[in-house]
Amino acid sequence: MTCSSTQSCNLPSLIFLPLKRFRFIKGMVGRNKTTVGEFILLGITDIWELQVILFVLFLLIGVASLVGNLGMIALIGLDSRLHTPMYFFLCHLSLVDLGNSSAVAPKMLVSFFEERKTISLPGCAVQMYFCGVCIITECYLLAAMAYDRYVAICNPLLYVATMSQKVCVQLAVGSYIISAASQTVLVSSVFSLHFCGPNVINHFFCDIPPLLKLSCSSTTLNEHVLFTIATFIALSTLIFIVVSYGHILTTVLRIRSSEGRQKAFSTCTSHLTSVSVFYGTMIFMYLRPTSSYSLDQDKVVSVFYTLVIPMLNPLIYSLRNTEVKEALKRLLEKVRVSFRNQTGKEVP
Repeated sequence: MTCSSTQSCNLPSLIFLPLKRFRFIKGMVGRNKTTVGEFILLGITDIWELQVILFVLFLLIGVASLVGNLGMIALIGLDSRLHTPMYFFLCHLSLVDLGNSSAVAPKMLVSFFEERKTISLPGCAVQMYFCGVCIITECYLLAAMAYDRYVAICNPLLYVATMSQKVCVQLAVGSYIISAASQTVLVSSVFSLHFCGPNVINHFFCDIPPLLKLSCSSTTLNEHVLFTIATFIALSTLIFIVVSYGHILTTVLRIRSSEGRQKAFSTCTSHLTSVSVFYGTMIFMYLRPTSSYSLDQDKVVSVFYTLVIPMLNPLIYSLRNTEVKEALKRLLEKVRVSFRNQTGKEVP
């Protein structure tokens, strides 16, 4: 049983689950001891010539991410051959990548032309919340995709029964719920602090580490909460992925024909590439002692996981995936035939 087009890609109903928690966050912002009414974002650089170059670069990256992820979602939804568990999760992966870049890119691009780059407290909380939800959800979706590959390769006869439509939906919904709950705790923890000034964030968006540095209160407990939750999410999902691929490797090595081994490995290369890029960045960014943070260095890393990775994932899963490339060819052929039937002209 595979995930149908109407049910497996019913994306809006899943992504809006975290919205219900904003009332709680808004209440926390209003009830804490905050005396600062807004924050000033320093951005990436204050050199005008470099800002123009970065604006053009980030605009191109943002457009590529938007087109790539929306294109992937549309392609999976339109091609019935891609209505399988693996592409169901890939559809949601594209959605959270789109949400991640959308939470950061618009404000960052506008700020290049603002003399005073301010963001309100509620706006900062909302941006922090959405960005965190997307990142945490991606961790669990990548783990779910690893489980899908494990079942497909190690237990192929039970694949249809194990990765049923119900299981796929439960895994996706569970990813969103866990991420929403975790980020609610983190954002509430940050905005329960006392911010009395300065209010200048040495970053281009509201991230937790630079915001903790501005607090007038003790942040020891908050740092422990951040480190504990980030460590648990990153390591638990990463260990699950590593164990899954350990079983996959053992199974593949038992295949006698080199062609069979290559075919089995080929279904995992895109996912492994995506996992390596994403977790490498996350581990460097968050699983370090707070004392070792360099905010200028972290801004470069943040650009990578908020803008570059969302752009790279559609490329990774299209350029290295035969099924996606074949689906794209079929779609383009349908467009060509439709255009010819309507106009009587061939598409060059």
